[in-house]
Amino acid sequence: MSDSSDDSAPNAATLPDPEDVSDPEELTMAQDSPRSAAAEIPVTSNGDFDENVQHNFTMELKRSVPVGLGLSETHMTSHGFDSTKEGIVEAGPFQADQQRTQQRSGPIVLAEEPRSTAIEKLELVRRWSLNTYKCTRQILSEKLGRGSRTVDLELEAQIEILRDNKKKYEHVLKLAQTLSSQLYQMVQTQRQLGDSFADLSLKSLELHEEFGYNADTQKLLAKNGETLLGAINFFISSVNTLVNKTIEDTLVTVKQYETARIEYDAYRTDLEELNMGPRDATTMPKIEQSQQMFQIHKEKYDKMRSDVSVKLKFLEENKVKVLHNQLVLFHNAIAAYFAGNQKQLEQTLKQFHVKLKTPGVDAPSWLEEQ
Repeated sequence: MSDSSDDSAPNAATLPDPEDVSDPEELTMAQDSPRSAAAEIPVTSNGDFDENVQHNFTMELKRSVPVGLGLSETHMTSHGFDSTKEGIVEAGPFQADQQRTQQRSGPIVLAEEPRSTAIEKLELVRRWSLNTYKCTRQILSEKLGRGSRTVDLELEAQIEILRDNKKKYEHVLKLAQTLSSQLYQMVQTQRQLGDSFADLSLKSLELHEEFGYNADTQKLLAKNGETLLGAINFFISSVNTLVNKTIEDTLVTVKQYETARIEYDAYRTDLEELNMGPRDATTMPKIEQSQQMFQIHKEKYDKMRSDVSVKLKFLEENKVKVLHNQLVLFHNAIAAYFAGNQKQLEQTLKQFHVKLKTPGVDAPSWLEEQ
């Protein structure tokens, strides 16, 4: 009897209590499934982990991590019971590595994209294209006789006279330059001829006086020719300054005035066309913008017209003064030269402060002029 009781005791100890087993399937799954790592971590009386078991858990975690990602490159974040991310393990670089990377990289400066510059350039191109289109359309309509143009009759007449006078002054200037070139050649020939006569007078005793008279005459003519040449060159220089600088500067202002007039008429025509159309919420902003552009170009046109009027007035006064003195100089010098009046020719040059360059003598240096 004692033996049977002893044999049955171990069997009873190994069997589970029927009251603890609620479901046979749960018992089977609990026996067959492997125990999780968390179930194997024992907790001490103080609630701390056992260091040996924690080391084993770390080794198993290394095996579960992919080969390309080491534990040194991962970190675990544990959340409390109040967190919504319970039991989540986040893999990523350590915070210390992030700090070292930021320290090595230094401050990051974001380059500002040149969007504003590009937008400004596009806006300038758009305005230029629109203005060019309007002006081209205005010019074509004027040439075809379909468009109207603003005309200042008095100012247009003065501009036409100025352009015609410029052509005539350029023709006179060209003829004066030709005369100067021809006179220079004649003076050189007379000087060479006088030297030849003087040489022959020394070698031909029987014709000494005759060669001597001709030598003196040619030398005198050459000297007077050089004086006349100085007066003509002074006349050419003054007229050239008047035509190619003073008048040309005024004509540049005239061109600017004509451009402003075309722009003014172009925007005036555009405004008139918009005013003739319907007025609604779509067209009213366009009409207001066109009115502003028209006012801007009207002020520009009025300013340029005033500038042209002032420049034409001063140009006329300057032209009369300059040409009066130069024409008197040219007349008196030519008359005295062909009359053989050497004193009158020299007096004419002194009257107009014309300095002659001595033949064969270079201009004085800037040290000598001090």
